[in-house]
Amino acid sequence: MKVLGISASPRGSESNTLQLVKSVIKGAESEGAEVELIDLYTLKIEYCTGCGACYATGECPLIDDFEELLDRIMNADGIVFGAPNYINSVPAPMKAFFDRLSDVIHCQMLSGKFGCSVSTGGGTADVVVDYMNSVLMTLGVTVVGGLGVVMAGNPAAPQQAAGSAEELGKKLVKSIRGEIKYPEQEEQHRQNVEYFCRLAQSNKERFAHDYDWYVRMGLIK
Repeated sequence: MKVLGISASPRGSESNTLQLVKSVIKGAESEGAEVELIDLYTLKIEYCTGCGACYATGECPLIDDFEELLDRIMNADGIVFGAPNYINSVPAPMKAFFDRLSDVIHCQMLSGKFGCSVSTGGGTADVVVDYMNSVLMTLGVTVVGGLGVVMAGNPAAPQQAAGSAEELGKKLVKSIRGEIKYPEQEEQHRQNVEYFCRLAQSNKERFAHDYDWYVRMGLIK
């Protein structure tokens, strides 16, 4: 079992968000998971151009670190997103990464995986947690929870929240093992797969890769 943490903060080792992500994966590791941590700011992720090549071929023409990162995500059972609050959203590299996942969404490639999100902010953080968790749901990932930590002049806030972050990591692993169920999300995922399957069928020439994907999955006969 593998849990992958992805942190998107420009502050490197001084990042409060990074400390939260580390606490989450520490909790996951204590439950027996193999863990990996990626600093998104060390990677080169180009902006999506909306060319549609991924829908047609399954490949992106942009040459950068995206495909390697996607491979790591595909090989993980659990995903942890971490980002600070930048004007009620995520920093640009995280958004650029999200935008490149369009074909992953169309094919619901992350179905069966579990995830959570953490964020820090000066006045609010939950809005970013909710946003990142909504991205996970859109990708087909079952969301086990999230943690937003408000700094508000308290530099010790991430350390004080470390216990809660570790518990979130433990819950992530327990969910992967099937010890915690999410029937409402499972139904939503089922509906999403049906929607994108119909979309592929009705656009089989333009979305050739997506159509072939659902054929291979046995969802289009």
